[in-house]
Amino acid sequence: MKNVYSSVIDIIGNTPAVKINNVLPPHFSAQIWAKLEYFNPGGSVKDRIALSIIKEAEKKGRLKPGVGVLVEATSGNTGVGLAMVGAILGYKCIFVMPDKISEEKRALLRAYGAEVIITPTGLEPDDPRSHYSVAKKIAFETPHAYLTNQYHNPANPQAHIDFTGPEIWEQFDGNIDVFVAGAGTGGSLSGIGTYLKQKNPHVKIVLADPVGSILFDLVKHGKVIDPPQGYFVEGVGEDMLPDNVHLKIIDDAVQVTDQEAFEMTLALIKKEGLCVGPSSALALVGAIKYLQAHPEHKNCVVLFADHGRNYLSKAFNPQWLLDNGFLTK
Repeated sequence: MKNVYSSVIDIIGNTPAVKINNVLPPHFSAQIWAKLEYFNPGGSVKDRIALSIIKEAEKKGRLKPGVGVLVEATSGNTGVGLAMVGAILGYKCIFVMPDKISEEKRALLRAYGAEVIITPTGLEPDDPRSHYSVAKKIAFETPHAYLTNQYHNPANPQAHIDFTGPEIWEQFDGNIDVFVAGAGTGGSLSGIGTYLKQKNPHVKIVLADPVGSILFDLVKHGKVIDPPQGYFVEGVGEDMLPDNVHLKIIDDAVQVTDQEAFEMTLALIKKEGLCVGPSSALALVGAIKYLQAHPEHKNCVVLFADHGRNYLSKAFNPQWLLDNGFLTK
């Protein structure tokens, strides 16, 4: 038998990469390849870290199937990955999300049987009402709970050192000049970047960051210049520095506006047939900007983190785009 597996867990990883052809600027000389992480069974790159985090916790005796409760502060995709793996391995789930997260993500988590708690957006991380603080409180008060702690858990980047990085290297036979991704927890950028640097120290690791996040300043200046502000793209950018953002691995950073990200989201589905989330489009815009400034680089891989179906009520909804100033008519 071929392509037959014992459970959905066994098909996490080994995602394809495709060439970007029709949304690049005129006379653009570099090749850009998109690593399509929405081919994971839960629809995003976060399936990889969900499995890694749970397996590591089991190994250390922090989780026991049929008893343990997974608790996480999530923008949705990590929650889906944890809920999917938890369904197979026997774990209940409680997820805390800021209220800017799409209704599709909330509904999907509930469909997996998870309890979903919504908190206000734009709070300081140590504010007791923030999704970080609420998740910690729930984990402390819930019997047999385990805070999966994606922002600071080393099993997050390790999943990408062990699997995603080697996949990319092998897919391109090591012919990679630049790797670009956004960073929320930082695990994918740091983990993949670590592996690629081990194989070739000259590969450039570039952060694409939304305007309003502090990570751009930390990479470029080593300190926060502009205080954090709100933005609409989900899943990337931060108002604090997670342990899993390994700044020493990142060579450069590029800022991308919400407007640029949402415009590229629509262009990708119409011109490339790629239905992806705005964070993927943001990463592509960042890659284009970086390569325009550094024309010596010719082969770039961009991480496309998730599918666009999670954003039908937002990024693909003309009325929402109009209401929030991203369409003029």
